Amino acid sequence: MNVHEILRRFNLRPRKGLGQNFLVDEVHLARIVAAAELSPEDIVLEIGPGLGTLTTRLAREAGRVIAVELDERMLPILQEVLAEHENVRVIHGDILALDPAELIEQETAFTPSASEPMSYKVVANLPYYIASAAIRHLLEARVPPSLIVLTVQKEVAQRMAALPPRMSILAVSVQFYAEVEIVDRIPAGAFYPAPKVDSAVVRLRRRPQPAVSVENVKGFFRVVRAGFSQRRKQLRNALAAGLGRPAREVTAALEAAGIDPRRRAETLTLEEWGRLAEALLLSHR
Repeated sequence: MNVHEILRRFNLRPRKGLGQNFLVDEVHLARIVAAAELSPEDIVLEIGPGLGTLTTRLAREAGRVIAVELDERMLPILQEVLAEHENVRVIHGDILALDPAELIEQETAFTPSASEPMSYKVVANLPYYIASAAIRHLLEARVPPSLIVLTVQKEVAQRMAALPPRMSILAVSVQFYAEVEIVDRIPAGAFYPAPKVDSAVVRLRRRPQPAVSVENVKGFFRVVRAGFSQRRKQLRNALAAGLGRPAREVTAALEAAGIDPRRRAETLTLEEWGRLAEALLLSHR
């Protein structure tokens, strides 16, 4: 059955509030699976399986697939579509409320050890309203995935992969933990119903260590958030307002980090953010 037949059979309509746009193009489905670089040993966490069109393809390539679906209406569809795939487990829940590593431990009876640490991959089709929160949730998880393949709005993908002078807080947050690569572009017509904008597939490959060595990760991101809090302002003004620090103190930290106080947040590299955070945190001890 195709997507239209499945929806008619179960008398369902996609929920706009959940950002439900089902990918129906076979070529792009195949590219997503290829981007995940799967082997029979892999454990895959799929977020938002929807009607199971991608899930069935993941199940053929991976050793185990755990699919987390928020919309309970999809559960009977998934049960039927995935009936022949014994290596798939469907969970009804919100990924933002779940610990990915704990979920995998429960569903696979896998016990990590020093000699065999947990390793899993994530494949997800994320609606706009959840994309940033879900990406951060995964990258900052107790045990983050080794590889993440995301289908997101093209604009979100471009923001993740951006470089100076077009950096964003999302780009800094993602690139701090992972290498970013846009591996496919998907036109709106490849989905049903067709969204108003095109999408892209992004592959995030976890770095062995964060891109920038900082003593205080929370402090680093506090500085980054402050810097981007007023993007039209010069850094010294945005940071002073965002951190509640005197402008002269912020200016001194910027100069100590070798950064012109008149620059704006989107022009800084990850390395410059690292130096700036260290200078600001050091001056506040």
